[in-house]
Amino acid sequence: MDLGITNKVALVTASSQGIGKAVAQELAQEGAQVILSSRSQAKLERAQKEIKEKTGKSCHFFPCNLGNREDIQKLVGYINRKFSGVDILVINSGGPPPGDLSSLSEEDWYRSFDSLLMSTIRLTKAFLPQMETKNWGRVVYLTSTSIKEPIDNLLLSNVLRSGVNALSKSLSRAYAHRNILFNVVCPGSIATDRAIQLLEEKATRSGQPLTTIKQEAEEVIPLKRYGRPEEVAALVSFLCSNQATYLTGTAIGVDGGAVRFVF
Repeated sequence: MDLGITNKVALVTASSQGIGKAVAQELAQEGAQVILSSRSQAKLERAQKEIKEKTGKSCHFFPCNLGNREDIQKLVGYINRKFSGVDILVINSGGPPPGDLSSLSEEDWYRSFDSLLMSTIRLTKAFLPQMETKNWGRVVYLTSTSIKEPIDNLLLSNVLRSGVNALSKSLSRAYAHRNILFNVVCPGSIATDRAIQLLEEKATRSGQPLTTIKQEAEEVIPLKRYGRPEEVAALVSFLCSNQATYLTGTAIGVDGGAVRFVF
C-alpha cells in the first residue's frame, strides 16, 4: 500500500528508542523526511544510524527535553529554518513516574504537566500555522490505554494523558476544514524499556520475582503476549498517510484486546 507520504516532513518526539524510534523508522521507510528528537544526543545518533542501516534512509535529529520550554523553542526554530515546518507531527513522550495521590508531590505534578500536556500544546501550536497554509496535516498523539481504563499506581498518566486526548478531540473539530487530522494512539503493554521498568516497580512493591509479575501481566492480555513497538508504528504510519483521510478525532487502542471498556 502506498501511503502517499514521500518527502513529507515528519517530526517524531521521544524517538531515540522504543515506540518512538519504531514510528520514525516506519515513516522513514515510507519515504518521509524524518526528524528524530529526544533528550540524549548519543541515543539520537545511535537511532539515526540504526534507521539508516535498516531502511537505507537518512534521518535528521535535534536534542530536546520536552519538559523544557526553551528546548522546545530551539527545536521549533531548527525545524522552521531547515524545513519551514512539518507536515506530520507525532508526539510521543516518556511516561511519568508511577505513584498514587499520597506519594506524588506537587513538583511531580507540575513537572509531568509540562512534559506530557504542555509540550503537546506547545509543539502543536507551533506547527499548526504551516499546516493550515498547506491545507494538509497529520497529528498523532501517543498516549496510553490509561485514557480509557485507569491503571493502578499510574495516576499522573491517567490524568494528564486524558488531557491530551481531550485536546486532540477538540482540535480535530476545529481544524477538519483545513484537512488537518488529529488522532490518538493508545499503546497497551508493549515490550519497551518503560514496560520493563513498570514491571520491576511492581515486583519490588509486591516482593514477587519479575518473571512471575510478567507472566501475570501477559495472562490478562487476550493475545497472551506483550506487543511489539513495530505493531504500534504500523498504525501510526497509516494515520499519518493519505489512506486515512476520513479518520480524525479518534483514540485507537493497540493493546492485544486487554482493555475491557467498550469504545
